[in-house]
Amino acid sequence: MEYPRGTVKGMPALNVEFSDRELEDLRQIAKERGTSMKALVRDAAAADIARHRALQEGAEEFRRFFAAHAAEFAAAFPDDEPPAKGEAA
Repeated sequence: MEYPRGTVKGMPALNVEFSDRELEDLRQIAKERGTSMKALVRDAAAADIARHRALQEGAEEFRRFFAAHAAEFAAAFPDDEPPAKGEAA
């Protein structure tokens, strides 16, 4: 048996359920793009994984930046600082 380029024999799989309407839409989109439904769904999942990773990395970078400049933010926006321990809100 020959497998599509980029796949490996015995690669883990996932069964995904779609409504009749969703399945028909997938068929139509795959046909319009000249690809298979499997490739269409896999590409969409891979794109979402990449987006999720990028958002996580961006959030972590923001946290590092904010932590490194916390004193500057506190000085620039004193009304947004939480009250110190023992201080009334």
